[in-house]
Amino acid sequence: MRSRWTEEAGTNVASPLNTSSSVLTVASIRPAKGRPLLELAIGYGLILATIWTPRPFQRWLYLAAVLWIFATTVFSFPGWAAMGFRRRGFAASMWVVLAALVVAIGAVVIAIHMNTLRHPISTRSWVMTFGGYTVWSFVQQFLLQGYFLFRFLRILPKREWAALAAAAIFAAAHVPNPILTPITLLWGICACFVFLRCRNVYPLALAHAILGITVAVTIPGPVVHNMRVGLGYLRYHAPRMHTPQTGLVGK
Repeated sequence: MRSRWTEEAGTNVASPLNTSSSVLTVASIRPAKGRPLLELAIGYGLILATIWTPRPFQRWLYLAAVLWIFATTVFSFPGWAAMGFRRRGFAASMWVVLAALVVAIGAVVIAIHMNTLRHPISTRSWVMTFGGYTVWSFVQQFLLQGYFLFRFLRILPKREWAALAAAAIFAAAHVPNPILTPITLLWGICACFVFLRCRNVYPLALAHAILGITVAVTIPGPVVHNMRVGLGYLRYHAPRMHTPQTGLVGK
């Protein structure tokens, strides 16, 4: 018999050869909700603490969060396929990448007309900056689907509730940024429902990178606070700029 959470994870539970002495029930093979809830609460709590704590303590909390998420992922490892790292479902969810490209093109066109498009200082700086952000997009999609959503599927009775809950805490991690918070809520909902259907994280990570880079290059840094969240958003100061006519401007 297959339990609900193993169906969500994409794994099978073999039926026992001899069922005369005992009956295998869903409750007997479904793990207790306490463990995934504890893993989720501590992992997310460490992430929020990292976001809202100043340096140098932030570095220690960041390390603690990484170690906790790594350890609990290994301990509760459902398999690479269950977390979306597989070939199946890739083509079926590539429409998300195409949709992200359409949004990106539209945003760039608008930014050009509004004169808010950021031009590259150098090719190397853009490759280093946005190459790193692309890697970070994959990490965030793993956290959203492979860590948050996976545990909510084991805690909540409906897949739709799990998707909404995962998207909600993902967006909450971007507070108080008034631009990123609603964007990440919308993206989180879309990404979770697409993942539940296609079970592939790669196109979602690519679309995330495209949308994130689009925000970074089309919205002025002082407006989006260079995409900072938490304490970093509150402590952001626009860089000083020098003009020949007025000298130093900005804060």
